[in-house]
Amino acid sequence: MPNPDKRLNAYKPELAEQALKGRVEATAFTAGVAKQIRTAVASVRRQPADTAAQLTEALMGDVAQVFEEKDGWAWIKLKSDSYVGYVAAEALRAEKLPPTHEVAMPSTIVYPKADLKTQPATMLPMLAQVTVIALEKDYALLASGGYVFATHLRPLHSGAGDYVDIAERFLFTPYYWGGKTIRGLDCSGLVQVALNAVGKPCLRDSDMQEQTLGQTLPPGAKLRRGDLVFWDGHVGIMADETNLLHANGFHMMVAIEPFKQAADRIGATGKAITSVKRF
Repeated sequence: MPNPDKRLNAYKPELAEQALKGRVEATAFTAGVAKQIRTAVASVRRQPADTAAQLTEALMGDVAQVFEEKDGWAWIKLKSDSYVGYVAAEALRAEKLPPTHEVAMPSTIVYPKADLKTQPATMLPMLAQVTVIALEKDYALLASGGYVFATHLRPLHSGAGDYVDIAERFLFTPYYWGGKTIRGLDCSGLVQVALNAVGKPCLRDSDMQEQTLGQTLPPGAKLRRGDLVFWDGHVGIMADETNLLHANGFHMMVAIEPFKQAADRIGATGKAITSVKRF
């Protein structure tokens, strides 16, 4: 039996999550402790170091199962997509605030007062979860402090509609490995955010998405808006029958380009299309 995927299962020689007992070898097992991301965005890294590779990002309100805290770092598994990695311990809080709303825009601003001129103001990304405790003028007061323009929020998990439209809102966003916010995202991060924003659960990495999303189209099928095109290590979304929308390292941003042009360029690197998936 192959070892469980370490991206989705927390285990190392000295410690593993309790659910893996009997499946992996470890000196000790733990159920962990649930904590909540308290910062707008938190990098989830491969190793407990600021210089380690960023695997993904956790957003405000995300719940993380914490298996170990050491030297300022927490080894976690995100509840939202089961991704495992390390976050700075200071990005977590033990007391969980039950979220009531999520950010519906590519980003919004938290102000210290219900006034757009007040400072210091901070950014919250799309799908960050917040707890609204009151309304003041056109602003929502958050339990964590600060005010957000109320129409930039929506009730938690109420998203629906066209995920391609959501993805198009991120056009020209910089390419950023492991990112999934308006400040930068990668190919699978764009797909995950767009699908989650319309209520479609989606795992983090492109190979996971290829294995779990939609139905596979037969070779030569006519493409349409919303189809997901996969290569080894890459994914894009068809904006229409002939154009591909994707975060990519060639343009170093989210771009729309002719599908044939993108496929020929990627093919020239030795990577062929592995599948096309449709919902």
